[in-house]
Amino acid sequence: MTKFATFDSADYLGDEETIAHYISAALDDPNPEVFLTAVRDVARARGMTQLARDAGLGRESLYKALSPGAKPRYDTMLKLLSALGVKLSATVAH
Repeated sequence: MTKFATFDSADYLGDEETIAHYISAALDDPNPEVFLTAVRDVARARGMTQLARDAGLGRESLYKALSPGAKPRYDTMLKLLSALGVKLSATVAH
């Protein structure tokens, strides 16, 4: 019987460029949960405690903001993305 390891995207998010592409792809999905999941994956890859510290948030606040079904505030997401070295930008839709 063949055994497979569970896939965890956080294992592949080791640099800012990969993180930016991953988050950009999540933003292309109309489901906001996809974006939240992507940010949560990146946060796990970087370390939740360190990210909370870098973003100026409490660790519990970070977990709450990134929990499934959460509706984090815009300013919270900007703090998190900035701490991750990612900047959001807008382009013309085609």
